[in-house]
Parts: sequence; C-alpha cells; structure tokens
Amino acid sequence: MTTGLHRAVEDRVLILTMDRPKANAINSGLSKALGEAFIAYRDDPRLRCAIITAAGEKFFSAGWDLKEAAENKDEAEDYGPGGFAGITELFDLDKPVICAVNGMAVGGGFEIALCCDVIVAEEHAQFFLPEVKVGVIPDGGGVFRLPRRVPESLALEMLLTGRRLGAEEARGLGLVNHVTPKGGALAKAREIAADILEASPKSIRAVKQAHRLTRDMGVEQAYGKLRGGAIPAYERLRASKDYWEGAAAFAAGRAPVWEED
Repeated sequence: MTTGLHRAVEDRVLILTMDRPKANAINSGLSKALGEAFIAYRDDPRLRCAIITAAGEKFFSAGWDLKEAAENKDEAEDYGPGGFAGITELFDLDKPVICAVNGMAVGGGFEIALCCDVIVAEEHAQFFLPEVKVGVIPDGGGVFRLPRRVPESLALEMLLTGRRLGAEEARGLGLVNHVTPKGGALAKAREIAADILEASPKSIRAVKQAHRLTRDMGVEQAYGKLRGGAIPAYERLRASKDYWEGAAAFAAGRAPVWEED
C-alpha cells in the first residue's frame, strides 16, 4: 500500500484510514489518493456516509510532509483533485463526512477535521496550526474555516501563535462533537454513521447542500434561496417519494423505505 491510505466499506459507509508512519504526514501521493477516494464517494450512490481516521495512537496527522516537500520542491504543492488531502477544496461534496481523530491533528491534519461535518476526538487528541512557525500559513482552509468554528479571538490566537486545543476544550467550544476514551473514536464515528443511514439519503444531501449554499446569508436571504428553487437537492427531495414516505410510514406504524439517492 504505497499511497498510505486504506479504504474499506461497511454497510454503505466508506472508511478511509491514513497510514504513513510515524505521523501520518500527507505527501502528494496520499493527497491525490484521498482526492480520488472522496470524489468516488461523492459520485457513488451506494455510499451514504464517509469516515476519515488514521492508524496509530499518537498522531491523527501531522499535516503536510515538510521533509518530503523540501526534497521534492517541484511537486511540493501538487495536491491533486479536491485540493489538499482531497477534501479542503471539494466544495460540492454534499454527503456527510465524519472525522475520527485518534491523536494530534497538526496543521493540515487539523484542516482535514475542519472540513468534516462531525468531529469525534479521543481524549488525548490535540488540535493546532503551527504554520506561521515554519514560514507559511494554513492555506488548506484553516485560515478561513477556523474563525467560523470557534470565537474569532481564539481563532486568531491559534493562527498567530500555534496555540493548542485539547479535546475537552475543543468540545466545550463546540468544535468537537464527542470525546471518547483512547481508542474509541472510530467506534463512536460508526455509531453516528449508523444514525445517518436511517435517514433519507435525499434529505441528508438536501441538508448539506442547503447549509453549504446559505451559510453566509441572513435567514431571510436564505429562505429566499430555498423557496426560490436555488437549492437543487431540496427541489429533488420535494419531487421524490421520500418527501411523503416518512409521514406514510409513521401513519402505518412501519419503518420508512427510502429511495436510492
């Protein structure tokens, strides 16, 4: 496995495991492999949720492989499809991604987590962006996404100093959804994925797309976009059998049977 990525499918859930000892640092090969995997997930109607995690116990990911980048300057920023790690610029991924953080999420490793819809972290996990200390910035989206996920003053401190967040502090700020004992993040991520699988896949896609297309709008403007037919996944849901299936199943006292996405 030369790319450092394991792929597995469990009951319509794609599980991606980064595996590049010692710190799961991401090089061009792994970034491209992740991009191919996330695009395949986006386009495969059989897959309804994805989990990204990593091998080992100390590092989720140390981010971009600086040593390899320094040795191969011509390919230093050849991230491949989807931008860094295949997800930071994959803006049309309207399917859920859960991040199971099993250790330190450093730099680009943290930026991967910031792209995900749900973050589960083990109790020893840490999150930080040390890029300014090595003469770059978190341009894998950290400089944009972090201020949207935690208070701006804290985000700027983290961006300017490399300040670390522990798992419990991150949960207190709403950045992390769940904290588990060591070794428990992937199991919790699987539980969340199982809950997602019970929902209409069209509804899940409509929620993600509506959020993506309106997140920077005021509520009135967002309603205008929704009611004006400018959210295709919502229109597709309303035109489908799923839109009434939940009510019909409730009335009949049975489990809903959803259409394929």
